[in-house]
Amino acid sequence: MITTALILAGLAAAVHVFIFYLESIAWTGKRARAVFGTTESEAQATKGLAFNQGFYNLFLAIAVLVGVVLTAAGHTVAGATSVFVGAASMAAAALVLVLSDRDYASAALKQGVLPGLAVILLAVGLAL
Repeated sequence: MITTALILAGLAAAVHVFIFYLESIAWTGKRARAVFGTTESEAQATKGLAFNQGFYNLFLAIAVLVGVVLTAAGHTVAGATSVFVGAASMAAAALVLVLSDRDYASAALKQGVLPGLAVILLAVGLAL
């Protein structure tokens, strides 16, 4: 169960690295604008905010990946703590997103299901 949790956490981290790319690197491009439903002028106006938000996603991904590596290397307390903090933050951000506007339910599911499942499975796996 712990292995499955770590795989899901790693996948969640990969999703958040991609979100970082969209928000911090490709924000004004056609693909990112299509994903986020922004016009060219909206993307230009919010470029600084998106750049900053993208780095939040990257840092969460790094925390989760460090936790996965530490846990896999046998440093269970430090690793699981890092996975819990990073993945739970990802899941909580997805919850905030959907609660703030139901139109973002699909995006919230994409960003929140994997880390949420990882947290649950890791907790159960460690408790067994």
